[in-house]
Amino acid sequence: MITGITGQDGQYLAELLNSKGYEVFGLVKGQNNPRIELIQAELPFVELVSGDLQDLSSLVAALEQVQPDEVYNLGAISFVALSFKQAELTANVTGLGVLRLLEAVRMVGGSSGNPIRFYQASSSEMFGKVRESPQTEQTPFYPRSPYGVAKVFGHDITVNYRDSYGLFACSGILFNHESPRRGIEFVTRKVTNAVARIKLGLQETLVLGDLEPRRDWGFAGDYVQAMWLMLQQDQPSDYVVATGHTHSVREFVDAAFRHVGLDDWERFVQQDPRFFRPAEVDLLVGDATKARTELGWKPEVDFDSLVAMMVDHDLRYEARKAGLELP
Repeated sequence: MITGITGQDGQYLAELLNSKGYEVFGLVKGQNNPRIELIQAELPFVELVSGDLQDLSSLVAALEQVQPDEVYNLGAISFVALSFKQAELTANVTGLGVLRLLEAVRMVGGSSGNPIRFYQASSSEMFGKVRESPQTEQTPFYPRSPYGVAKVFGHDITVNYRDSYGLFACSGILFNHESPRRGIEFVTRKVTNAVARIKLGLQETLVLGDLEPRRDWGFAGDYVQAMWLMLQQDQPSDYVVATGHTHSVREFVDAAFRHVGLDDWERFVQQDPRFFRPAEVDLLVGDATKARTELGWKPEVDFDSLVAMMVDHDLRYEARKAGLELP
């Protein structure tokens, strides 16, 4: 069972599990969720069940219905910028939602010998104002957003349930991972979509915030492999999942524009203070040695290939939507 089935990670994970012969269930909130039709069309093998990370009883009911072998908690209020404006909601879903789901797993699977294996989607945003670089599983957390703070709670309560009740519970500390399925509100997809539209003559400028923060960007399709591998181990543990390479937002923008032959991209880009965060995370870069060694995992898609993949997708998408031929 996957929470957050409508997000990019949920979709890639569902495809991976289906390819391995799993029966896949996706948790969705409400009957009028606008993304349900998308999941039904693109992932017809997924059986949708109703549940809400803000409601323990609904999670218990979903688990009793599904009786899952594995639970992947990818659901969250995951847009960092929004968390500053909706801090309480972010804490309730992204933080306390983990506690509710763990408690539901404990109640349905039992307090001892629980057969349900649990994965928690932790985040590099927990490191925030980093104490050391690169960041490992042992690096202290210093979150710089309500989202990061909520993720720290979710991470720590997962460790607590593992220690207290013997649950097979793992956290994947995933660094930034992107794909053509990334939501348009995220800076990477905002960039690639705008580049495509500018190339097609549908848009004139791209408005961004700070161009200097550096991130460790990988491909979401690679990272869900690590999630699955964590739940196949003999003992539960926590793992950093990252490429070990860092690039600035400026470098991402440059790579996207260069891919469509627009090397003089500065004339298309404007900066607006509205898009600056109250507290920025300047640098994130992960050391995935433990994941490489214990899980046998490594990323397959490099930075330039990731940017090209996303730009090419948005070129096709925007051209089809506007009835244009690709240049």
